[in-house]
Amino acid sequence: MHFLILALRTPDFDAEVLPLHRSYLDALRSRGLLAAHGPFLDQSGGAYLIHAESLPEAEAVAAADPLSSSGAAEMAVWAWDMTWFGTSAAAQARDDGESR
Repeated sequence: MHFLILALRTPDFDAEVLPLHRSYLDALRSRGLLAAHGPFLDQSGGAYLIHAESLPEAEAVAAADPLSSSGAAEMAVWAWDMTWFGTSAAAQARDDGESR
């Protein structure tokens, strides 16, 4: 299952947390959990897309992000049945034999 995590900067945002956040995303990617990520161009925050088994698991991923644990960003998590080129991600996963 896919989850979209939005990270919106708080007034307590400190750019010094960004290297820790990037390292966290690298670790998620190495575990096969991170599908996509990027900042918003207005510098208000960013978003990333992960694979997780459940909403609580995705919420735990967001809570462990240094942006969240430092108070630099408020995190929001949504289950997302996204569509790529007309095929839903859930349907593609079923077609590929994946259990995510």
